[in-house]
Amino acid sequence: MTSLSPSYLASFWSQPMVEVNLLIFMNLAGALALGLLVGYERSYHGRAAGMRTYGIVCMASAALTVFAGYPGFWWGGSVHSAVPVDPSRVIQGIVTGVGFLGAGVIMKEGLNISGLTTAASIWASCAIGVLVGIGFFGAAILLSLLSASLMMWGPKLEARLPSRRAMGVVLGFAPGFEPSEGVLKNTIRQWGYTVAEGSLNITAHSHTVSWNFVMVALKSRPEPNSLFELSRQLRQVQGVDSLQISHARN
Repeated sequence: MTSLSPSYLASFWSQPMVEVNLLIFMNLAGALALGLLVGYERSYHGRAAGMRTYGIVCMASAALTVFAGYPGFWWGGSVHSAVPVDPSRVIQGIVTGVGFLGAGVIMKEGLNISGLTTAASIWASCAIGVLVGIGFFGAAILLSLLSASLMMWGPKLEARLPSRRAMGVVLGFAPGFEPSEGVLKNTIRQWGYTVAEGSLNITAHSHTVSWNFVMVALKSRPEPNSLFELSRQLRQVQGVDSLQISHARN
């Protein structure tokens, strides 16, 4: 039987092959729906990776997993399909590849790191697709609901729990002014903050000095508490000529 013989080409459309293709189609459709569910939260909040990214990752992960379960139907069920298959190696390759995709959405700007939640949820979307591919549909649905719920309501829960907020601060001092570490630390301690250990970075250029550090609250609701009030207070510190302040989130 040649590779272009009518009987060989017809084997791709035999009843068993059509049934397997329909089963794989249902797996892909289910994985796509679950991926879109998880990705909607990211898309709603304007993240770079949205519904399409999550849907594609989840569906492709399911496709690469489910095909390994039917080696007897590869290449139309010909004798060439008698290849030993190790699904765990397929899954390992999927997880590694999606890891590189997740790393691409992690961004670091100054003291802020963003994209960690998106990267983790993309990895979870990969796991959902793998669960669908190996037939653990209930576990895949549960993981999808848990992931989407955590991303939607997790921030609200974090906001209600006691926490010590952190601010990334860059202070530029007037030319010729020599700032005192002790004075600055004592000043912000009076406001209920402290300089995070090991975060102070000093830059000197010509006759000007700038300090870059993380300011951590000593209690859950210090005063001043807002960025606007902290900005006003920091500008009044002796010698401060310029200021940059933001939430030190990750």
